[in-house]
Formats: sequence, structure tokens, C-alpha cells
Amino acid sequence: MGVVSAMTMVSRVFGLFRDIFITAVFGASLLNSAFTAAFTLPSLFRRLLGEGALTAALMPNLSEEMEENGREAVFRLVNKTLSWLLVICVLITGLAYGVLFWIEESAVLENWIIGAGLAKLVFPYIVPVCLAAVVAAVLNMLGRFAIPAMTAIWLNSCMMLSLGIGTWLWVESEVQKMNFLCLGVLLGGLLQFMVPSLALVREGWRPRLDFSVSPRLRSVLFLTLPGIYGTASHQVNVMVSRFLALDFNESGATLIYLANRLVELPLGVFTIAISTVIFPSMAQAIAKGKGVEFGATYRKGVSLSMMLALPAAVGLSMLAPEIVTVLFERGEFSAENSSSLSFILIICAIGMPFYAFVSIETRAFFSNKDTKTPVEGSTLALIVNIILSISLLRLLGRIEALVIASNTAIVVQAAYMHLRLCRLDLSLRLAEVMPSMLKYLVGCIVLAVVVGSLELVLDDVRPSIRLAVSVPIGGAAYFIALRILKVREINAVLYLFGSKNRSY
Repeated sequence: MGVVSAMTMVSRVFGLFRDIFITAVFGASLLNSAFTAAFTLPSLFRRLLGEGALTAALMPNLSEEMEENGREAVFRLVNKTLSWLLVICVLITGLAYGVLFWIEESAVLENWIIGAGLAKLVFPYIVPVCLAAVVAAVLNMLGRFAIPAMTAIWLNSCMMLSLGIGTWLWVESEVQKMNFLCLGVLLGGLLQFMVPSLALVREGWRPRLDFSVSPRLRSVLFLTLPGIYGTASHQVNVMVSRFLALDFNESGATLIYLANRLVELPLGVFTIAISTVIFPSMAQAIAKGKGVEFGATYRKGVSLSMMLALPAAVGLSMLAPEIVTVLFERGEFSAENSSSLSFILIICAIGMPFYAFVSIETRAFFSNKDTKTPVEGSTLALIVNIILSISLLRLLGRIEALVIASNTAIVVQAAYMHLRLCRLDLSLRLAEVMPSMLKYLVGCIVLAVVVGSLELVLDDVRPSIRLAVSVPIGGAAYFIALRILKVREINAVLYLFGSKNRSY
């Protein structure tokens, strides 16, 4: 878990550098928004066919194959899976090109024509990245975690390097620079496949095409199909917001994308860590028939995630102008763009605790071998998001309407899934967590007062210095407040920093 968490953090930082570089070159222009929307398409299929449903279905079958028939049988199943996945990806790419050519020919808005053109450049990315996800799953099963966790680093590095070369060669041509960025996507996808593949070859894998069908391959297929639907609802949610933003104005898709990336940076790291820790504990409790223990573990996960998500949301909201200015306001990204992004970031940050809550809830359902309810929750969120996005855009006439809609959708999803969890009669009610929640809110008030005071004192200081001062002092004030309030969960955080107290 330490390796994966560390590589996740490195990957997120590289992704942040990539976004800083891209916005410095293109700003919040139509070209950048079109690229953001275009890149959503291969990312959607990557999650559907690669990192999400397929690998989740493949992992138990690989484990069973290893137990029953050994490593060679595992490699045979991998070759069968990769062969058929290659065919599917090529067919999807062909269909996508047909649709994209039609959009280019029939679209009225320039936004859609440019977006379709860029989508044609980056869509082949799905072929190497989907194959790479299967190879990474096999490496994880064999205990090789570092290389699979680094795959996004190759993509981000190639995109930055390629865009850097394009910027150096074509200083005046924005289109040529964008073509180099798209080339970086394709080169990054190739590296994402080649590096883990070489590692798997060292483990004894010999790649070859194999289109024969085995019972185990059929099992992978039957497990993948329902998983695709569950993953699709969330990814379609993201895609709908970005394409509506692209249709609304030139900068909308870029601004919403950047705000989401900033929120994902802290949320992804600690949510992944907490979910990873409590998932096996909850599964073991269910397997042993210990409903009370399951409920206690679930409440600990919720409490810990809220202890970190709430102050992160407050901090991002209060320091949004400084964060955006320091990270993005350079090159083609103007002060006006920074102001718009800051407001969107504040709205996105409000949804952070609910996203963390849904992550814990999903693990609770999976522990009970219930994949149906999370799919229902995602579908409900998708419907709410689409209806509210279209309605609020017409009512408010501002791009922030899309962020308000997505936040409302995640609140509805969180409430629906919690109500369904409570019906399991596994001591899952959160009344015992409420005292801690109130203390977290008190800590957040202390955090807000401290950061607000520092903002007044340092009003004339450069934004980078204000951030360097406000973040550590505000964070320390929050945790000191929790310590004074005798919050038991604080021991888990203190232990990470060297405390010998593990009593949580």
C-alpha cells in the first residue's frame, strides 16, 4: 500500500505539472477546452475496457488459474485476453472515427469541429492503454506493484516533453503545438504498455496472439459486462459535464477540468489509502459473520475520511485564489481565467466530503458482494446530473451551473447508498460518529479563523508566500484543535508522523 500510495502521489504531481504546462501554453482557449473534451473519449474507454471492469473481472480468474494450473496457464489466459481486447479496441476505434468524421462534416459550431478533429488524433490511445491495464493487473497479482503504479507518469512525461519540443519548434503556431501534445498522448500510451510488458516478460511471459476461447475467458467476459455498466455511469457523468461545458463557451471545459484535478490531488491520495485499509477488514468481518465489527470498521473509515476531507475542502475554498494564481496564472492563462477558475474550485471543493463518503460506502457494498447497489447509485447520480446540468445552464446562464449539478448529484448518490446500507442491519448507522463530526467542524472553524487572519496580515505579500505560510500553520491549527478536543481519530494521523500511540 505504501508503494502504491507513493506512486499515486508522484503521478498526481506529474499530472499537475502537465496541466500547469498546458495551461501556460494554451490558457483557457477554445483549443485547450476542445482537447480536454476530446481526451475524455479515450479516457472513458480506458476506464471501461482497461482499468475498471475488465481488470476487476480478470484478477480473481488469474488467481484461480494460478492456484489450479500454475504460472504458464496464467500467461495463456493473459494472451487470450489481450488478443480479444486488441480486436475490440480496434473495432471501437474504427467506429469512433466514423462518428468523428460525421461530426466534422455536419457540426455547425466551431467548438465541435475542433473537438472532433483532436479526438481523431488522440483516440488510438485506447489501444495501448487498455492492453497495459491487463499487463499491470498480472504484475500486481505477481507482487510487482511499483511499475504498474507508475504508468501515468510515463503518459504525463511524454505529454510535457512532446509539448515542450512543439513549443520550441513552432512558437507562433498554436495548432502545431496542439498536434505535438496529441503526439505525446500516443507516445505515452505506448510507454504505458511497453514498460510493464517488459517487466512481465522478465517474469516468464511470452506474448503471442491467441484467439481460442476457454471457460476461464468466458468467465472474465461474464464478470466484465455488468462491471462496464457500473463504471460507465460515472464516466459518462464526467463526459456529459465536459461536453456541455465545451458547447457553452470556449473556456468552460478547461476550467472545470482544472478544478476537478485540484480537488482530486488531495482527495485521491487519502481516500485511496483509507479505502484500501478498511476494505479487507470489512470483507473479513462479513466472512466471519461479525456484523458489529463490520459496522465499527465502516464508521472508522467514514470518520477518518471526514477528518481529512472537511479541512481539505475548507482550505481549498479559502485559498482558491492563491492556489490558482500560483499554479496556473502564467503564459496564456490570464488573471480573468484565474478569477473564473477560483470560483469553480470553491464550488468543487464543497463536494469533496461527499465524494470521500461515497468511496467508503462503495467498499462497504463490495464487502457484502453487492455490486448492484453502487450501480444504482451511480445511475441515479447520472440522471440527476444530466437533468440539473441542462436546467441550471438555462436558468443561470453560467458555467458554474455544471459544477453545482455534479455536486448535487453526488449528494443524492451518497444519501441513497447510505439509506440502502442501513437496511442491511449491520450496525451501520452513523450516530456514534456524530460527536467526532462536530469536533471536526469546530476544528474547521479554527482552521478558517487562522487562515482568514493570515490572509489579512499577509494581504500585500506574494500569493506563493501566503500559501507557504497559510497551509502549514492552518493545518497545524486544525490538528491541534482536534488534539485539545480529544478526538481519538487523531492518533491515526499522529502515528504516521512517528508517534508511538497506535490506539485507534
